[in-house]
Amino acid sequence: MSPSQRPTAPSGNLLYAQSGGVTAVINASAAGVIETARAKDVKVYAARNGILGALREELIDTSKESAAAITALRHTPGGAFGSCRYKLKSLEDNRAEYARLIDVFRAHDIRWFLYNGGNDSADTALKISQLGKAMNYDIRCIGVPKTVDNDLAVTDCCPGFGSVAKYTAISTLEASLDVASMAETSTKVFILEVMGRHAGWIAAAAGLAGEGVDAPPHIILFPENAFDEAAFLARVKATVERVGWCTVVASEGVRNAAGQFLAEAGTRDAFGHAQLGGVAPVLAALVKEKLGYKYHWALPDYLQRSARHAASAVDAEQAYAVGKAAVGYALAGMNAVMPVIVRSSDTPYRWKVEAAPLAKIANREKKMPKSFITPDGFGITTAARRYLAPLIQGQAHPPHGRDGLPKYGRLKNTAVAKKLPTFER
Repeated sequence: MSPSQRPTAPSGNLLYAQSGGVTAVINASAAGVIETARAKDVKVYAARNGILGALREELIDTSKESAAAITALRHTPGGAFGSCRYKLKSLEDNRAEYARLIDVFRAHDIRWFLYNGGNDSADTALKISQLGKAMNYDIRCIGVPKTVDNDLAVTDCCPGFGSVAKYTAISTLEASLDVASMAETSTKVFILEVMGRHAGWIAAAAGLAGEGVDAPPHIILFPENAFDEAAFLARVKATVERVGWCTVVASEGVRNAAGQFLAEAGTRDAFGHAQLGGVAPVLAALVKEKLGYKYHWALPDYLQRSARHAASAVDAEQAYAVGKAAVGYALAGMNAVMPVIVRSSDTPYRWKVEAAPLAKIANREKKMPKSFITPDGFGITTAARRYLAPLIQGQAHPPHGRDGLPKYGRLKNTAVAKKLPTFER
């Protein structure tokens, strides 16, 4: 087809933004968005630091980046354009913010807005999708799924989860080999704390490290189950006496029978979520006090979600695919939807991307089903393994430089000239 025969792209510009905690593959979604839009001759702006960049009119012109720089995003961790934790209130409670967004969209002829994030970001995307009718402006909004927590409703899995799951399983396996080596005269109990405030998907992924009663992790603690101190200590003691050592993987969101976080720090983040102070040291102190065992604990924190060197190939592919699909939906005139992953087969693993309404995703959490947790509450079932195993398959190693370190991409992030007065929130 000659250039003159190509279908004309709809008029206007596309705005892409990243939200919430970033992942090892969120930039792959960004690459999917930008490369797909470029192929359709649509200019892409990116908001600096998520929705805050849109409110502040801090936009980035991605057309200033080379094709190679955008392709490099596929193997670069972090958020290339900056992210934020900021939740829009309702239109009734804060009309000024919505009016500001429309002003920014209008000033830069933005007709499509793609928001790449998790539960709260889906809520923001849904609210913005409703702006056009309420404020007489033609804007289409598409949510792009992302969260290491794997707790978005509807989608089979969330881009970002497969890689943190792989990192967690590898770390559990490797650390356990270390502990086993030293158990005779040193550490008897190792506790690994992983992310997951309300859903235990990441903790469950540690179960892929081994199979069988004596294989690590010997104990997994899920937010879905109330913590039973007596049962936990009994299992640790029995494991040490039988195996010689014990590996525990605990989700940060473990709660007691009263529903209180074991690691409650007493503060809250911008979304109103409780800030957790660390469940691993709480459990370690309990093991020391009640059983007298020598222990070590680890908190991978940002390491688990930024470990692009250990990313899952499946995860990286899915992250790119949802970014690509989001642009297709937007240019087709769809609004208030999110591209979700649909699994059609476990073995061999097959999946596809379909559109789902944001209204069925926003502010909903998908927790671990009971069928994925063993009856004793300390492990994962065969059904869980069948679900989890395909998501960590394949190696997606970034290219390395001569210094032996990964060669990650860096963008110029050229600012778009502002056209509006400064906005005060």
